[in-house]
Amino acid sequence: MFKTIGEVLRTGDATVKYPFAPIQRPKDARGKPEHDPLKCIACSACAVACPPNAIQTVLDLDAGTKSWSICYGRCIFCGRCEEVCPTDAIRLGLQFELAVFGKDDLEEVCTYSLVKCDECGEYFATTKQVDYAARVLGQFRNEPDANRAIEDLKTCTKCKQKKDAYRWQQESRKAGDLL
Repeated sequence: MFKTIGEVLRTGDATVKYPFAPIQRPKDARGKPEHDPLKCIACSACAVACPPNAIQTVLDLDAGTKSWSICYGRCIFCGRCEEVCPTDAIRLGLQFELAVFGKDDLEEVCTYSLVKCDECGEYFATTKQVDYAARVLGQFRNEPDANRAIEDLKTCTKCKQKKDAYRWQQESRKAGDLL
């Protein structure tokens, strides 16, 4: 027994005195996802990719808003949200200690306004999504398909389909007249 105690005293501590001493973290360690509401376009890609459903989006068509929320109590720090975000609005940070006094403190909520379709007047996307699409399509202004897409940015999918069918019908008639 004295031999074992002597060995323990000679070797020293095998563990870190955490939380009283700083812990050495690996350089690729994953921490809490940090959400930037200014960059976020509320596209819901992160909510679709989140395995434990820690990120959720809720549409409120009466108010014309889309709510984005993350519950850090459910998050498994997998990083899927960071991988799929087109605007880098969500990044895994360094913070991993999430002790709080109340369960509500583990949730973050952001609300985004929706855009109404120019044709039918129904809500279909967030304002930030439409602005993001306009910026991306603006890089291709010299191409005719991009210009048509820019014109249709404030149109919902159903109305775009109707417009495209009408355009196709008109173009088919013109082509038929030429033959």
